[in-house]
Amino acid sequence: MVVDLRGVLGPDGAMRIGDLAAATSPASVSRWVREGRLLRPLPHVVVLPEDAGRWRTRAVAAVLSTGGVLSHVSALVTWDLAPVSGRVHVSVAAHRRAPAPVSWLRVHRVTDLCSVRRSGVPVTPPARSVVDAWGVAHGPGRTAAGAQVTRAAAISAVRTGRAGMRDLRRQLARRPQLPGRAALFDLLGMLGAGAQSELEIWGLLHVLDVPGLPSCRRQHRVRLPRGHAALDAAWPEVRLAVELDGAAFHGSAEQRERDLRRDAALAAQGWLVLRFSYRRLTREPAACRAEIAAVHRSRLAAATSTVR
Repeated sequence: MVVDLRGVLGPDGAMRIGDLAAATSPASVSRWVREGRLLRPLPHVVVLPEDAGRWRTRAVAAVLSTGGVLSHVSALVTWDLAPVSGRVHVSVAAHRRAPAPVSWLRVHRVTDLCSVRRSGVPVTPPARSVVDAWGVAHGPGRTAAGAQVTRAAAISAVRTGRAGMRDLRRQLARRPQLPGRAALFDLLGMLGAGAQSELEIWGLLHVLDVPGLPSCRRQHRVRLPRGHAALDAAWPEVRLAVELDGAAFHGSAEQRERDLRRDAALAAQGWLVLRFSYRRLTREPAACRAEIAAVHRSRLAAATSTVR
């Protein structure tokens, strides 16, 4: 009888040898390995040859083989916070022996292993994953690309609500010797202040802290006839808002139209929206600050004269 191994191993194409032997027979498993219908990339695990190079199959195989959990940047991939990378990272309890080295697998032995299930596999929670991955990306052998991936993951984790600021700060506190810790601490400070993108971080550092003006409110919510508007920065006392537009002005004509309609709805409530392009923000930050200050003074003077 011909066994449909795809049907048995499932879409990931990976299974523990013991489980497969129990479902079929040990002799059958040995024969399939000899015939090349199955491969043994790691101890205790077999995979389908056509899936052996897939990142997902390797990740599942690593978890099954080590009894560990996906962690570091591999966990970020599973949480949709980072692109697929070549190497698989797994964490195991400190008392476990790490398997023999494999080029595409890195096993971390940790004393405080924790996990939840995501996409059918155990994985470290988002906040833990961000901090762990940050340490690796800023440690020995660090690269600019790796650091950028973890930075983007941290920003995305906060923006999407995958990880809360309290959890991120708690995870950072438990790693006093984390490589790059000061940089992550600074980044969390800006995210906690309301920045949700690299452009907003730039604005927070170079544009929105305007001398002589009160501090702006980040992601200030205004009720509109149809929902709410979350303003990048706002001075509610004069109903002045600043929106930071990306290099492609939010990426599409449709988004531009939605932004213009929202600006009109805000104008109907007395708000003035200043929009700064990526080019102006990065090339003329002083001019942007001066424009905000001038408009703020003008609106404040108008409001004062009206009251009188």
